Amino acid sequence: MVATRQDLIKIAPLPPPTTRAPAAPHVPARLSQSAIGIGGRAPEDRDSYSMTALADITDRSLHAATARFTAGISPAAVAEAYLDWATHLAYAPGKRLQLMNKGIRKASRFGNYVARCMAEGGKTDACIEPLPQDHRFVGEAWQKWPFNFVYQGFLLQQQWWHNATTGVRGVSKRHEEMVEFASRQILDMVAPSNFPLTNPEILLRTIGSGGLNLAKGWQNFLEDAERAAAGKRPIGSEEFVVGRDVAITPGKVVYRNRLIELIQYAPATETVRPEPILIVPAWIMKYYILDLSPQNSLVKYLTEQGFTVFVISWKNPGPDDRDLGMEDYRTLGVMDALDAVNAIVPGRKVHAAGYCLGGTLLSIAAAAMARDGDERLATVTLFAAQTDFTEAGEIMLLIDESQIAFLEDMMWEQGFLDSRQMAGAFQMLNSNDLIWSRLVHDYLLGERQPMTDLMAWNADTTRMPYRMHSEYLRNLFLGNDLAEGRFTANGAPVALAEIRAPIFTVATERDHIAPWRSTYKINLQAETEVTFVLTTGGHNAGIVSEPGHRGRSFRSMSRPQGNYLDAERFYAEAARKDGSWWPEWAAWLKERSGEPTSPPAMGAAQSGYPSLGDAPGAYVFGE
Repeated sequence: MVATRQDLIKIAPLPPPTTRAPAAPHVPARLSQSAIGIGGRAPEDRDSYSMTALADITDRSLHAATARFTAGISPAAVAEAYLDWATHLAYAPGKRLQLMNKGIRKASRFGNYVARCMAEGGKTDACIEPLPQDHRFVGEAWQKWPFNFVYQGFLLQQQWWHNATTGVRGVSKRHEEMVEFASRQILDMVAPSNFPLTNPEILLRTIGSGGLNLAKGWQNFLEDAERAAAGKRPIGSEEFVVGRDVAITPGKVVYRNRLIELIQYAPATETVRPEPILIVPAWIMKYYILDLSPQNSLVKYLTEQGFTVFVISWKNPGPDDRDLGMEDYRTLGVMDALDAVNAIVPGRKVHAAGYCLGGTLLSIAAAAMARDGDERLATVTLFAAQTDFTEAGEIMLLIDESQIAFLEDMMWEQGFLDSRQMAGAFQMLNSNDLIWSRLVHDYLLGERQPMTDLMAWNADTTRMPYRMHSEYLRNLFLGNDLAEGRFTANGAPVALAEIRAPIFTVATERDHIAPWRSTYKINLQAETEVTFVLTTGGHNAGIVSEPGHRGRSFRSMSRPQGNYLDAERFYAEAARKDGSWWPEWAAWLKERSGEPTSPPAMGAAQSGYPSLGDAPGAYVFGE
């Protein structure tokens, strides 16, 4: 890569001009160096402009190249954590003695289990049970010799390593969690379920099919590798074409700027509630997760409930968008969209809803509006969105100064964070389900998992602009500025406590991106009426939870202004209800809306918001 002079100026600005000082009396060399170290470098010792730029470019380019082989993980951050753990463990003979004792006890326990199995013909209780979320060894074949010995020994070893990587005095909590996480990833990689000779289900399938499953799995692997190298989506995703199979709720694009398209959906009822709904999705995802197939489209459901619905469709950023920041997303995104909605549905307040990162942005925008006396919001709804990042889950293991600097160097070279780099980090947080189970199912058993609309949407990835993502990680995740009153909008700090519109928050029980106890903190931050809903499912599947979805349930509780209930009491006291949370939200919105009236026109050409084409628009197709 060749850097122009303009690029170098951005990377390493020239040092300020210096003036020549009067000649100083001669001093010994040692004293001179000491004085320079205390008072600053002498002019002749300052790095030149070209050397500063060269050093910066060299380091950033090396980090960016390294990131391609580490899935964006900083080797320095991992090494620092392991060094902290290993050093303190080396100076902890008591802990090592305890681990030795645990190892002997586990070996004795395992030997006793083997003896009982041999004496009782394998009909004996297991000596260790998998964790509730671990489904790798639940098949009947795993309970027979010799595979019961294999998986029981593995689980005992996994438990021992957990003991070894935790509870070492002096290791920082963050480093302990990182070492435990990394060690768990390594153990998951070498689990007996991942290899044909130690997985009875694979072995039986291979014998029964004469090895055809492995041949089919190899073919699946080659197909996936070819598609990944060519930047194509997974096999089966072609069955879910945007605008044909998914994102087909009728609507019009009524506004477009360099960052968003605003879609207004056609009414599905003769009358509608006078207050429209504006949905702000995260730009880390394509908006149509909320408008998938007709049977599980939240947008379609809302229109059928008598609401006028607007949705932001974000542009997929490229290198030219590298300097777009959080403030640009607030103004060009939320505020411009709100202006358009107010022009199309004049004189009415707006029900605003934000999903994931879009919910965080909406909370910032709502706080800024409250600060400035802007009362255009009727309600605020947050889907799996965090406003306090102190307990943001295992994703925090990938966010510290070393890691962010590494990511910034990776984004600096290309101008954005690539979707595959983001996907790799999220997959590691749930590697058993997203990586190793797929390896076993697709490549060793030779079976393709049927593609669904949600899986196809998940493969339709997006990018993150350099500046915005850096600000997001540093100011929100690392600094927690929003929760602590330091985050600024339009040059002034915002506080969630200033929001007076009622808040409806939805969290999911198995969310590994926005853990529900983290999203629950809105109850502590807001000083308005808050309704909190905790639904079954994960970050995406729990939100796409249409009525009739099998196995869905939720807990819900509202608190008046000023009354706080901690997360554990909420979980214990909120009654569980069967079914989807969608009707609960629709009823909540209706209670805070006016009487039905005639639907508004599609767009408002006289106010500068003409129809620009049919939904789903153009930005959703940005690759």
